[in-house]
Amino acid sequence: MPVIVRKKDYKLIKVSAGCEVAHLLNPEVIGNDQIILDYIKIASGSEYDIKLDSGAVGWIQLLAGTGILDGVSHPLNSNLILYLPRGLHTRYISEQSTSELLIAQIPNADRFDSEIENMPKQVCHTDWTREPILESEHDARKRIYLATPTLAGTNAFKGEMITYPPGTAAPEHHHVGAEHFQYVISGNLTASLNEERQELKTGDILYNYERELHTFINESNAEAKFVEFFVPGPCETVWSPGANVCAWLPTGIDSEGRKPARDIAYHVHGQDDGL
Repeated sequence: MPVIVRKKDYKLIKVSAGCEVAHLLNPEVIGNDQIILDYIKIASGSEYDIKLDSGAVGWIQLLAGTGILDGVSHPLNSNLILYLPRGLHTRYISEQSTSELLIAQIPNADRFDSEIENMPKQVCHTDWTREPILESEHDARKRIYLATPTLAGTNAFKGEMITYPPGTAAPEHHHVGAEHFQYVISGNLTASLNEERQELKTGDILYNYERELHTFINESNAEAKFVEFFVPGPCETVWSPGANVCAWLPTGIDSEGRKPARDIAYHVHGQDDGL
């Protein structure tokens, strides 16, 4: 069965002056070590040590605040996704306001990507506001890729941001070959999980195993948005009988209406491994 971690149930642990951590996904929660996900809250002026296991890769998503990461030459903000190479040991310093981060690790990443050695050895990042917006072919949802082989340099994980305007829904489906989670960035959504309804709010996490039937609908009057990450990145998407195959169309603009940093052609979800 899928696992839901509610924001109201986060158990924040003080790890150093000005730093608190909530362990969201780990073997105790999901029953395996496919992914380890932590939420970190860092007061202004405080710092947090980030240390990946020798065989682990990962990523950072900055949810709020600004900061500095050792080895990165410019300040960080919530427009960036940072990709962490194997065994990285670095330090994040929160600047003018409290920072909130999601930090993910994939232990023994070479089991998911036999060419993990080719991932860049330094921290790289993507400004997702410069990525192209894609529109769903059959409804009003929008997608922006956050992590792909082209962006992150590995197939060990894949990430995207999906926006649901009021009244929109995704076709029911499941995945084969990967597990994945959704983290609700904003708004409220109703998830149908093996035909059981669950309400998701900002900060909630849904973890789906392989072959778990799921879909989402925004029944509120406000836009809802989540990020989702797959481990490993490549997987097969299987649509329920009668469901529209989820295909994505280029719009030619980024999230601020500019020409995007790159072009992505029309494609079907699950057939996007080369992006």
